[in-house]
Amino acid sequence: MSNSQQKSTKRTSSFRRTDKRVFKKSILGGSIVATLIAATPLIFNLYQSVPDTKIWDTFLFTYESGWYESAAVSAWTLMGKLVPLMLLIIWFFTNKHWWYHSLIVPIAMYIYQIIEIINSDLEAIDKDLILYLLPVMAIIIPSIYLIKAKMFNKINSADKSLEELEEEFKVGGKGFWGKLSDYF
Repeated sequence: MSNSQQKSTKRTSSFRRTDKRVFKKSILGGSIVATLIAATPLIFNLYQSVPDTKIWDTFLFTYESGWYESAAVSAWTLMGKLVPLMLLIIWFFTNKHWWYHSLIVPIAMYIYQIIEIINSDLEAIDKDLILYLLPVMAIIIPSIYLIKAKMFNKINSADKSLEELEEEFKVGGKGFWGKLSDYF
């Protein structure tokens, strides 16, 4: 076997090993995401293991419910916000469309509501939600509008279909950490 054929064989086997690693990583990540999505009814129903008492005492912590007067109601309310937040975050990091940044607005809303649930002993929930969401919306909505305007400008000046333009605007090839690093 000649020297160039050996190098070619080494390169091919190197690509195959890399492809297998990427494929295994993709399968593992997809399996974790699919398991989390499939387990959402179970995750939501975790509140049923919390006793219906004002004070919930475990070996790890003691929780005293103030606003809700029941630890079970507090847990039910919290799970009602955590499960949709988890699904929105999964959707955000797995979405490849140009508009996926708009998902930040409901994510911010659910995060705010969870903070309010945790601080519910002090005041009512969702009191000034819009005041906290306005800065997030002030950034996200114009950004989405500018992307949309750029897309339609290209549609009018070129013979590309909407699907081709979506492909052009897609952020692909990045994993969870790659997308996360884009924001921080």
